[in-house]
Amino acid sequence: MHLAGSGTLTPADLIKPSHPEDVTRSQKLSQMKIIQITDLHLVPTGEHLFDNDPGERLSACLADVAKHHSDAGLCVITGDLAHHGERSAYLRLRKALEVLPMPVRLLMGNHDDRDNFRNVFPDTPIDDAGFVQSALDTAAGRFLFLDTKRSDGHAGLYCAKRQAWLRARLEEVKGKPIYLFMHHPPLSVHFRPADELMLGDGEAFGNILQGHSIRHLFFGHVHRPIAGSWQRIPFSSLRGLNHQVWLDFERSRGIPCSMEPPAYAIAFLNADAVVIHTHDFLDASAKYLYDPDLPVERQVVPMARATEP
Repeated sequence: MHLAGSGTLTPADLIKPSHPEDVTRSQKLSQMKIIQITDLHLVPTGEHLFDNDPGERLSACLADVAKHHSDAGLCVITGDLAHHGERSAYLRLRKALEVLPMPVRLLMGNHDDRDNFRNVFPDTPIDDAGFVQSALDTAAGRFLFLDTKRSDGHAGLYCAKRQAWLRARLEEVKGKPIYLFMHHPPLSVHFRPADELMLGDGEAFGNILQGHSIRHLFFGHVHRPIAGSWQRIPFSSLRGLNHQVWLDFERSRGIPCSMEPPAYAIAFLNADAVVIHTHDFLDASAKYLYDPDLPVERQVVPMARATEP
């Protein structure tokens, strides 16, 4: 693992197939393949959150990514890295990330502590005002990593200084494809627990984006698999690694949490499409191979018994 610094990732950096014979196929299929992980909520070693060890979930996730997606050009973790923002939790994260072969970008969430984070990750790019946000130019377009943390609450904030930085970075590549990564959603997702803690100045944020070629908006925070479009900008989010927000539309107060399976996302950024898969990497249900062209009695085979042709 290494932190992706400001600047440019070349095509050679973006496509690193596991096998030489995959080079042509990978380059034809995608300009870039990236991984999104969100809402780790790490706690110090030996502690638990919701009767669970977030570190164990993180280790399992990163091992799965390293095993199956070593050709990804970048891994982005969209905030809430540590549940209480302890330095020891960030040290745990830094150690865990060592298994990843691709560059990593880390974003701030409402549970994070900027000072403790920067103490452990001093190489993470920041803007001139000290916010953890930066730009990265890739073969797929410009990636903008935003800092939406508010210092005095859990809702998001994008202040005037951050807005000025974003305007400048957008103008530098006006007309070119742009991908945004942030923690808080800038829009209502029609789900009270999330909407009460969304970005507080979403309308102003949206106005900044007008006239620019925003290909996709990736965010975390909501602990739910959600996708749609906002101001004609496609967006997506996904489940967190430790716990989820239960989809309860009736509850009028509090945040209903659940231990639904965690997931990470695999995004293929093409010139003509953005395709995103989510993977429940801890799923232990039975797996089968199905071939409808075989005789009926041979169409379904448990994968434990299946052999490659």
